[in-house]
Amino acid sequence: MSLKILKNVNCAEYTSWLVGGEAEHFCLPENIQQLQEAMDFSKQQNLPVTILGGGSNVLISDQGIPGLTICLRRFSGVSFETRDGRIFIQALSGTAKSELLKIFLKNKLAPALFLAGLPGDVGGGVVMNAGVAESFHPREFMEFVDSIEVMNPKGEIHQINKSDLKISYRHTDGWQPNIITTVNMSWPLEEDLEILNKVKEANKTRLSKQPLDMPSCGSVFKNPEGFKAAQLIDQCGLKGFRIGDAQVSLKHANFIVNLDQARAADIWDVILHVQKTVLEQKNVQLKTEVVRLGRWS
Repeated sequence: MSLKILKNVNCAEYTSWLVGGEAEHFCLPENIQQLQEAMDFSKQQNLPVTILGGGSNVLISDQGIPGLTICLRRFSGVSFETRDGRIFIQALSGTAKSELLKIFLKNKLAPALFLAGLPGDVGGGVVMNAGVAESFHPREFMEFVDSIEVMNPKGEIHQINKSDLKISYRHTDGWQPNIITTVNMSWPLEEDLEILNKVKEANKTRLSKQPLDMPSCGSVFKNPEGFKAAQLIDQCGLKGFRIGDAQVSLKHANFIVNLDQARAADIWDVILHVQKTVLEQKNVQLKTEVVRLGRWS
């Protein structure tokens, strides 16, 4: 089936914040061939390309996104096998992290605890080296990644080994300017018979401490070295600070929630106010995990 390229598509429903303007051109490829079609279209029309993954760590401008937005929500599929004392998993980059959770949980393996409650997709896990604050092992996504496959601007696929990537706290470099298509992962087959109970307990804790019932992007700010962003924000009295319908969560200060009709501009203004206040009161510069997409003037 050939790829449908749509015009003027509202992006809000494709983000966990439920905000954002229209994509000038928009498509939802389901496989490598359709992704190549999207890249061909962008070249023929001379359009800039924006990649939208699971939408959990992005803020799309109210003014929308020019060019072609390639949303990888349907670019999903995962397989696994066990051999030589390890589990090997291969997933398309648009696969939800929750699909990995199911596999690790079924095999009673430690990464299930790490993945419980982590939003977004596998490709996003690589791009931002998604992680948790708790002292789990693993606690960062790239700990169980072996290699990635990418598509270059010409539509060609090649593999990049983990050793050729530059991995840091909440960030992975060395794959750009390509599109991550596939993530290859593995983990030792060392069963944890208590893993199901641990996951249930972790989910219960998250529900009590995080506003998971409201639109958000998860953690907004990276933890500065030696500090926890949520504690700094809370100590500055910013819980509940609000612009329009964008509010610093009353439950967890490192979450900004959409109360109902928040605009991207409101959320960004809250972010800027939090950064300014924490810098003034604590002399700490908070950096965002969130990536802004689209036209920001």
